[in-house]
Amino acid sequence: MTSITDLARKIEDVMENVDFSGVVLIKHNGHTLLNKARAYANRSDERFNQPDTRFGIASGCKIFTAVSIGQLIEQGKLTYDSRLADVLSIKFPQWDQGVTIHQLLTHTSGIPDYFDEELMEDFAELWKERPVYSMRKLNDFLPMFQHQPMKSAPGERFHYNNAAFIVLGLIVEEHSGQSFTDYVEQYIFRKCGMSDSGYLVTDQLPRNTAIGYMDHDDGSWTSNIFSIPVKGGADGGAYTTASDMIRFWNALLCHELLSGEATERLISPYVHEDADTYYGRGVWIDQRGNDIFKYHVMGFDPGVSFMSSVYPDYNVQVVVLSNKESGPYPITLAVEEALVR
Repeated sequence: MTSITDLARKIEDVMENVDFSGVVLIKHNGHTLLNKARAYANRSDERFNQPDTRFGIASGCKIFTAVSIGQLIEQGKLTYDSRLADVLSIKFPQWDQGVTIHQLLTHTSGIPDYFDEELMEDFAELWKERPVYSMRKLNDFLPMFQHQPMKSAPGERFHYNNAAFIVLGLIVEEHSGQSFTDYVEQYIFRKCGMSDSGYLVTDQLPRNTAIGYMDHDDGSWTSNIFSIPVKGGADGGAYTTASDMIRFWNALLCHELLSGEATERLISPYVHEDADTYYGRGVWIDQRGNDIFKYHVMGFDPGVSFMSSVYPDYNVQVVVLSNKESGPYPITLAVEEALVR
């Protein structure tokens, strides 16, 4: 394994090369190897990112939705084979009645998406006719996909789907009696000790929270306040810190959020997505041969990029949070080259 000094130098070189803005936290056997912040959390005030700065993580929090569903299943309120039509009172007139919770969690449901990555590239385009400040609850997304036809047959293929996780969040709300964000904050964040995490409102960000930025070809930049929903939900948009993300991984893999059996059902590879990459339930899984190489989550929005990985055979955990649109991927690769070859 690379020495801590060499690791720090390698990662700092990559951070410099990609003009990284954010925080990198690397742990091995529970010990911190690197905890590095770079660039500005607030460019206008020239306020620097700190190791404990909060960042948006976009789709990186789909795993919180999957854990929430797993908890309701353990309580006997649902099963993975439950049909959507049987567990949610909201109706979707053109959808196949056989869609299951498992299919929603594994992006194999075939339902339409409000942001179809096979057809669209710019998430910000969604909000030109629908103001972001109106997107505060899961129900606010329904008009964008509720009456659209199926994209494919249930179980036919993998198609990354944000609307599926909105629907899962609505199931959590109906069976818990709480708003989705309140549920996650109580039964996941609080349980894990993630005291600096939450579903924050972009026009009311608390202190020590990074503003997301989009850099333009002419050297100018804009914040992402008009480019993402004002409040996140079941498909993405929570804010967290590097340390809190480690707390989540520890709680999940030590079976503090779900039983051991339920945790394994969450992080098992179900769908072959590409090469050695599979999808579990709310989590990506990379294999080397028949062995698990890493569990990882990631998220990308205008002004947001995030990756966090756990390498079980190496006892290594990595969190890369950024308030720009790129950076975590090359840093994660550099960590893997140094620590988990």
